[in-house]
Amino acid sequence: MGEELVTVLVLVVMAVLAYAAAAARVVKQYEQGVVLRFGRLRGEVKPPGFTMIVPFVDHLRKVNMQIVTMPVPAQEGITHDNVTVRVDAVVYFKVVDPVDAVIRVEDYRFAVAQIAQTSLRSIIGKSDLDDLLSNREKLNEGLELMIDNPAVEWGVTIDRVEIKDVSLPETMKRSMARQAEADRERRARLINADAEFQASKKLSDAAREMADTPSALQLRLLQTVMAVAAEKNSTLVLPIPVELLRFLERSAGEPEHRAEPPHEVAGPEDGRREEPVRQEEPVRQAAPPAPARAPAPPLPVRDDDAGTAGCL
Repeated sequence: MGEELVTVLVLVVMAVLAYAAAAARVVKQYEQGVVLRFGRLRGEVKPPGFTMIVPFVDHLRKVNMQIVTMPVPAQEGITHDNVTVRVDAVVYFKVVDPVDAVIRVEDYRFAVAQIAQTSLRSIIGKSDLDDLLSNREKLNEGLELMIDNPAVEWGVTIDRVEIKDVSLPETMKRSMARQAEADRERRARLINADAEFQASKKLSDAAREMADTPSALQLRLLQTVMAVAAEKNSTLVLPIPVELLRFLERSAGEPEHRAEPPHEVAGPEDGRREEPVRQEEPVRQAAPPAPARAPAPPLPVRDDDAGTAGCL
């Protein structure tokens, strides 16, 4: 009898332990538990910590309440200005109502991923290429609103959406590079032209000041000579003043001799006509003939040279 009682107690203890092991559940801090009893939802949500359910009767679904980072695969589409691009993004969302996330949608993660892809395709078709490249904040807000509207019914809220990368065709990249180069060249030319215009105005003011003060021009000339002489060279460049060149030009333009006024002589009409005065050429006198040169006297011959005179 005692052995049978001990056996029964052991069986009861094992059954209790088995029941406790089957009924014990642990809900983590970042999770919440939704209990379904015979397929029907129980009103209470299991908080984090140790909890018990009825084995083989209750079914516990744990829902993660953390922010989930979900990458959206690259979607290829045509923009509003007819440019083919590939755009990928990332979605940050979290569950705010675990009951709706379990009851209203079969798999809220898959649902959020699909609505994110379709919304990304839609936003590509409504936007221009310049907006995709430079105005991403506005596109992110619009994309977040498009995903968040249906996700609210699933107990999910969208924290933020970010467009990661925009892939362009190679031809479009080359066209954009040429456009950027042309724009930079245009700005460089405008800056150079503005600089030349300002420099010309300053030089004009300086020229007027030097015209009023001639000594300033001489001082400037000396400064130029000193600047050239400061270099280590053997050539000294001395600039010629412009006034000197103008003076020489005016001097060369004037005639060297002024013609005398013509004399008036009688003509057929009014009895007078103009006749130029002929200048008489001076009479050239013949030069006197050169005097004739006298012949040289013969050399005297000595007696001792008489025998050799014929030889010489």
